[in-house]
Amino acid sequence: MNRSGNTGQRTLLAAMLLSLPGPLVLGAGLLLGRSSTQLADFIRRTAELGAIIVSWAVYRATIGRGMEDKARKARLEHIARLCVGASMCLGGAAMALIALLSGSGDKGNVIPALVIAVLGIVTNGFFWLRYRGLNLREENAVIGAQSKLYRAKTLTDICVTAALAIIAAAPGSQAALYMDIIGSLSVALYLMISGSRLLTRRSIA
Repeated sequence: MNRSGNTGQRTLLAAMLLSLPGPLVLGAGLLLGRSSTQLADFIRRTAELGAIIVSWAVYRATIGRGMEDKARKARLEHIARLCVGASMCLGGAAMALIALLSGSGDKGNVIPALVIAVLGIVTNGFFWLRYRGLNLREENAVIGAQSKLYRAKTLTDICVTAALAIIAAAPGSQAALYMDIIGSLSVALYLMISGSRLLTRRSIA
């Protein structure tokens, strides 16, 4: 395995481990809060975690073991790309559905989700730039898909943070209600468009 392969594998493993607490904390937070943005963010992060695990396994199999069967390598990379794209579409669809069906009642305590979203901006932004640099250095389908996933995750966390901050600052207000819905729908649209592009794209830069 070359140096770039080692770096890529370590980056994927670090990203996977850092993504593990998110769904757990948000799941626990749902016992306290009932924001549609919060629930949709939980679904999104859980789907993304599954895609990251698959991507790590595929990258480890194709790079870590020096796979010589190009056809099998291409199939595995295709599976990883589909998992990433599907996770983005699933997360987007969940956010749109929940936003449209949510009521105007009390959203509860959204602070745990807000903290996770803020930390997500920093962490996901770092991994986005990391994956982008690795893919520019040595093009790889799995790393390229991860770069696009983490770009979407970073922009999503920015939107989620804005929505939850307003809900936390002015709970029960019309501004909080509208921001909750608008935040969810905006993120949903972006995720579904980005995910669809990955699902339909033949190759990943």
